[in-house]
Amino acid sequence: MKKIGLTTLMAAGTLLVAAQGFAQNTGQGRAIVTLFAKHSEVAPTVSQQDVSVKLNGKESTVTGWAQFKGADDGLELVVLIDGGARNLGRQFEEIGQFVQNMGPRTKMAVGYMENGRTAMAGPLSADHKQVMSQLHLPAGPGTNPYFSLSDLAQNWPSRDPRMRREVVMLSDGIDPNNQRFDPDDPYVQSAIRDSVKAGLVVYTIYWRSRPENAVGTNGGESLMGEVTDATGGNNYWSGTDNPVSFQPFFEDLAKRFANQYALEFTGRLDRKPAVESMKVKVEGLGLQVIAPQQVFVGLGGAE
Repeated sequence: MKKIGLTTLMAAGTLLVAAQGFAQNTGQGRAIVTLFAKHSEVAPTVSQQDVSVKLNGKESTVTGWAQFKGADDGLELVVLIDGGARNLGRQFEEIGQFVQNMGPRTKMAVGYMENGRTAMAGPLSADHKQVMSQLHLPAGPGTNPYFSLSDLAQNWPSRDPRMRREVVMLSDGIDPNNQRFDPDDPYVQSAIRDSVKAGLVVYTIYWRSRPENAVGTNGGESLMGEVTDATGGNNYWSGTDNPVSFQPFFEDLAKRFANQYALEFTGRLDRKPAVESMKVKVEGLGLQVIAPQQVFVGLGGAE
């Protein structure tokens, strides 16, 4: 009897260890997904059953799907301006109008890239007049935009992970520490990892503030595209010349903010909490799905 009891106990212990191992390999994550109807202004209602997620090519389980709207708008937005963009004065009126037109619950702030960090001009605030007062010409000089983006991601000015954390970054995207185009630029990759881990959606607007350099310009634009693709944002670029107006970009941003969903999911992790590749599919005709290509997955919940 003692031998049988011992065998039963060992078997139970083995099952418990196996169950614990499985639990430790189950991760949870969250992402912001934007949906556009390709042939109409308004995207159709999409239910959770229409959404599927793959992490590193493996099927995951969708556990939450809710549109941001009304009292659940939850948008936090930082306008991040390159320290070298001292020729941006004429666009301030459009930037100010963009701030003023945001929803009454949207919390905004302005940050400036300084010495590889983000200097916040004020806290996140729903008082848009106060936010507009934070706009001024940057003091310069130019700095590494990816250092500043990493700093902003690591020190986001709120602690509520349920909010939409989004960034509009005005820069030429050139990495002064590595001016040749390198798709594996370590500073860009660090900025992507930090942004993904913080749950940021990054939008970039190309603005040239350095002497014209075709190689650097094209490289900077491509690097910013890597950041926006990874985080589910968009890279606004109208060629090597500075855009005449930001208004078309701001109109597109407003549409994106009005058509975003919070996606929650679980999936198997091969290792400890990490940034993983993600692919989102939404069943339905004529839908354009814009989702992060990378997502942070944590054990027992996104961290």
